[in-house]
Amino acid sequence: MNSKKGTLILAVILLLFMGISVAIPARADEERPSADLSLSLLSAYIWRGQELSKNSLVIQPSATFSYKGFSANIWANYDTDLYKDIDELDNLTETDYTLTYEHDFGMIAAQAGYIYYALNQADDSQELFVSATLNTILSPTFTIYREFAHYPSTYMTLEISHGFDLPAGITLDMGLLGSAMFSDDSAAYPDPDDASDEYSGLHHGKASISMNIPFTSFIHDPSARYFSITPEIDWVFPISGDGSKDMSNRALGDTHHNNFVYGGATLSLSF
Repeated sequence: MNSKKGTLILAVILLLFMGISVAIPARADEERPSADLSLSLLSAYIWRGQELSKNSLVIQPSATFSYKGFSANIWANYDTDLYKDIDELDNLTETDYTLTYEHDFGMIAAQAGYIYYALNQADDSQELFVSATLNTILSPTFTIYREFAHYPSTYMTLEISHGFDLPAGITLDMGLLGSAMFSDDSAAYPDPDDASDEYSGLHHGKASISMNIPFTSFIHDPSARYFSITPEIDWVFPISGDGSKDMSNRALGDTHHNNFVYGGATLSLSF
């Protein structure tokens, strides 16, 4: 699937969804379809500890449509100034398509889904994933991703998060994530100390802090309730020796960084 089609597909899905939302009347006690459209402007694109942009602004549009536990999402990454080592790429470097189903069982919320990664710089990738969240303090969430198309591997994350309510409807959210990678392909994910062996073990962590600010905090208009802006800052760092080496080896340029601090803001429309 060519990621250049992502913008057109996004526009078509949005128009169809808006038409369906208007056409389907719902009783007050009946769940209606919902949508979340967002646009993120970030100082870097760091994916699973890998530096995928350098010294440029990245623009990441996203659209999620949900109904009765099912969700469909399309997400893209546009790099405004591709790094010289990969200047043969299009600026639209990636478009992801995700289908998800989630259900709350009380103490545990479960989720399962499928992701198709349409990539310009490599063969397209596909993953299945399952996730479980314990509905208690810090909302610990364990997720397993299994890639089965071109880079067979299992990627796991354990995440905790907490939100603090502030005045005017603003929330301050903090999160901490740890990850592990177990590869079946030494060509895609080699052991940093032995290129003939696959990577296996802990990889990287991510600490994040963001603030969700609804427009109603500073605009007294009924339509403002649909909009919010979320500034954020993230720190990605290794949590093992092999993770540090892998992140350094995959970093762009000659600096071979294995720590990345970046940030930006996301504008969201939800209805």
